[in-house]
Amino acid sequence: MGDMSHIISRRVAAVAPVERPVVRIEDDVDHSRFDLFVDDELVGILGYRFGDGCVGDGSVVALMHTVVKAEYGDRGWAGVLVRASLNTARDRRWRIVPICTYVRRYLAEHEEFLDLVVE
Repeated sequence: MGDMSHIISRRVAAVAPVERPVVRIEDDVDHSRFDLFVDDELVGILGYRFGDGCVGDGSVVALMHTVVKAEYGDRGWAGVLVRASLNTARDRRWRIVPICTYVRRYLAEHEEFLDLVVE
């Protein structure tokens, strides 16, 4: 009996592994901003400013503006930066005032951070 298989075998070329960028976020306290680095290149910043008072155990911090270099735009880097900044705020027991419109939109979509916002 002959081969009745309707499946044609083919070889798939080996796929090269995807290089993942090295990402780090630093608190540049001298400039009151969080810096986002991708492969050692500064690609984004989120500026902040301390307020005059405290709420509970933590300082009140205004998140002023988020900027990502145009060539890195529309890739989710601003979200990475904002999420890390909000996690840092939580770790430091900061209460935040979201001045930046991007941070406001992010908070609207990520309700797990709303407890950080000063009423």
